[in-house]
Amino acid sequence: MAEETGTLASMQPETARFVERLTRKSEDISRWYTDVILKAELADYAPVRGCMVIRPYGYALWENMQRLLDERIKATGHQNAYFPLFIPESLLRKEAEHVQGFAPQVAWVTHAGDEELEERLVVRPTSEAIIGTMYARWIQSWRDLPVLINQWCNVVRWEKRTFLFLRTTEFLWQEGHTAHRTEEEAQEEVMRILGVYRDFVENDLAVPVIPGRKTEQERFAGAKATYTIEALMPDGRALQAGTSHNLGQHFAKVFDITFLDQDGQRKYVWQTSWGVSTRLIGGLILVHGDDFGLKLPPKIAPVQLAIVPIFRTEAERATVAAFVEQVQRALRDYRIFTDWREQTPGWKFNEWELRGAPLRVEVGPRDVQQGQVVLVRRDTRAKEAVTLEQLPARAGELLALIQRDMLAQARAWRDEHTTPVETLAEFEEVLEAKPGFLLAHWCGSAECETAIKEKTRATIRCIPLDQVPEEGRCIWDGRPSNGRVLFARSY
Repeated sequence: MAEETGTLASMQPETARFVERLTRKSEDISRWYTDVILKAELADYAPVRGCMVIRPYGYALWENMQRLLDERIKATGHQNAYFPLFIPESLLRKEAEHVQGFAPQVAWVTHAGDEELEERLVVRPTSEAIIGTMYARWIQSWRDLPVLINQWCNVVRWEKRTFLFLRTTEFLWQEGHTAHRTEEEAQEEVMRILGVYRDFVENDLAVPVIPGRKTEQERFAGAKATYTIEALMPDGRALQAGTSHNLGQHFAKVFDITFLDQDGQRKYVWQTSWGVSTRLIGGLILVHGDDFGLKLPPKIAPVQLAIVPIFRTEAERATVAAFVEQVQRALRDYRIFTDWREQTPGWKFNEWELRGAPLRVEVGPRDVQQGQVVLVRRDTRAKEAVTLEQLPARAGELLALIQRDMLAQARAWRDEHTTPVETLAEFEEVLEAKPGFLLAHWCGSAECETAIKEKTRATIRCIPLDQVPEEGRCIWDGRPSNGRVLFARSY
């Protein structure tokens, strides 16, 4: 039974506190975004530059996301483990391309107490180096493969510009690291996980994504190939929602990860790595939120149904309370919260709209007389009366409908803001007038890719996996192109 009553840990029972007006999303999306996070008590700024404190309501959201994704990862045969936060400098520097890719964002530990360390330690920006070192110890034979390990942890990347959830100096994520006997097995793993990510983000978070392969310039440092799922935010910017990397044998050769194969030959393993982070919470807020606050998909909402008792006198309170106990029992299979705080019902209605509870359950004296409750959808604000007997089934139907409708609405908006363009002039015009995804021809040249980025600040987000072969001309230099790629400005 997922029920809470009284006061959520993240809620202060201050009788003088009111739901404050939010900045309109259409007026200033950046300020609106921050308003929603702070006022819905998802997170707050920490005293450390670029860091945040994830408050209980926000962490409950992350726990629900973590649980659903963790189930998917384990269902594909992976196990969870944990590796150290600190990485010796010598390990990181073994892989020069990897170090170069992360050098500007690395945080160093130089002292322990008053003593200077003999070797500096890196605060984990990602774990290829430490995990590769351990795999070299653990893998000796083809019988030891595949190694399928995932870890849930924090990482630190010293970002110059930070935004709550979207880009912070420290953030939470999962990172999978696998080792395989053959290149084919590794590539299958890369695509399997990309499919897991797409299924999770679309069906649990209700955020549509486009899967594809990154260009050579955009691939992960040290990887043979990087695959991504790209989401579109309401300001027209792209959000890289998750990545899956084919590391080839690059790290295996650096860290000497070899195995004795069935043919008696010693060979290097083939590796992958992949991850998603708390950045997904930022994308979730942006895609679904409105002028009233959060709109959370039912599958990951900390509170799926917020029960608001309505009464004026102590006698009415007692009558309503007895009926609410029956309502709570009827909804025992859902995540519910019964709001007995001292504020007015209207205040609570606004509060639960701000916090994005998918359904609100209103229970007043008249409802008790009729043996019913009033259900209010957060996404459409539609109301309907439901008898106590009908309540469990109808709540489930509505939650499933809200989940489906939120994805459909987000997908329709994404498709409406995805525009094929033929020329650079049209590219620039659409980018300013109707920001979003642009599908344009590109010849495959790194020089053209760089030139387009420098002129427009738009990057190739990916080469879509469902790219349709189509003859055309590169929008930069007019050379032949075999298909369109996905461009956008990004966070």
